Parts: sequence; structure tokens; C-alpha cells
Amino acid sequence: MPVARRTLLAVVATGMTAGAFALPRSARADDPTQAERSIGSADAKIVVGEYFSLTCTHCAAFAKETMPQIKSQLIDTGKVRWVFHDFPLDQVALTAALVARHLPVDRYEPFVNALFGTQDRWAFARGVNSTDELWKMAALAGMSRTSFDAAVGDATLRSWILQQQQADQDKWKVDSTPSFVINNQKYAGEMNFDAFNKLLPAS
Repeated sequence: MPVARRTLLAVVATGMTAGAFALPRSARADDPTQAERSIGSADAKIVVGEYFSLTCTHCAAFAKETMPQIKSQLIDTGKVRWVFHDFPLDQVALTAALVARHLPVDRYEPFVNALFGTQDRWAFARGVNSTDELWKMAALAGMSRTSFDAAVGDATLRSWILQQQQADQDKWKVDSTPSFVINNQKYAGEMNFDAFNKLLPAS
């Protein structure tokens, strides 16, 4: 999904009002919400960074149609380590990212997949409150209401995500989601497994 510049600037502006420059861009060692979210062996020779928005329909399609094969053939076999990077394109995606990062690390990927699989329910349904729908999803993942409210109101994490997003945009020129960085090279767009596999360096 191409980045709508005005939308992205609006997200960043909201983060600035919440104190976006209160923290350095690097993750705080004492804050687990800012820790890397990844799957795969730490010893994998290939590291893939995925830049995604939880309200991106192309990201959802990639997660549903391509990612299972990537996981079984590349990640579970130890060839690839997959690193998730939040790149929210709107306020709804940013709120969802906050909630996902407040879950225990081992629940992050399953929760993200669940959100992608139910976008029509919590992100795009007419006449619903997206935050209320996110709460229902978070409750199913084992999050308490107290933890959910703390996640949605976490101004520090919100600022950090926006700082990371801006840094990634500056460094990799990310202008659409999903985008992938492999061996310092950016690739963009939803693709099938064969097309993605061709991007990887020969083992």
C-alpha cells in the first residue's frame, strides 16, 4: 500500500504532540515493548526486515498467502530470521501496533497474524469503534483490560514507534507497505513465495 504522505505526516504530527522527541531512536534495554520482534534462528545467515502497517490490505494478503510458506521453508529451517518493523500508515494501525507490542514477545507474531486475518472486522467495518474491536482481539490473546488501556495510552512507545518509522523511511526510502530489506537492499510489494525466494542470496 503506497504511503499517503499527508496521512503519514498526520501520524507523525500526532506523535510529536505526545512527546515524540522525548526519547532517542534506539530501543531502551529496560523496556520490553521496544525490544526486537522477530522469528527464526539467531544464527540464520539471512536476515529479512519487513516493514508493514496493520491496516495495509497488501500486508494482510502477504501474511495470509505467502508468509506460511516462507515460515515453513525458510524460517523454520534456520535459513532466515524475520524481523518485524512497525510502519503504521494511520492512527488505527498505530494503536494496533501499541497493543501488539504490549503483549508478551511470544504472542506478538500470532496476534499480528490474527489482526491481519480480521482486518475487515476491526479496521474497516462500518459503524464500529476500532479501539473497541481491538480490545476484543486483545482479550482473546489473553490481555487484561488494564493492560490494554495502558498500551493504548503508552505515549512513550507511541513516540518510539514513530521515531523508528521516520528513521526507517530516511534510511531505506520506504514508501509503500509491505517493504522488505534483505542484505541492505529494499524491495517493495506483495508477492508470492517464488518471487520472494528469488530475492534471497544464494546459500
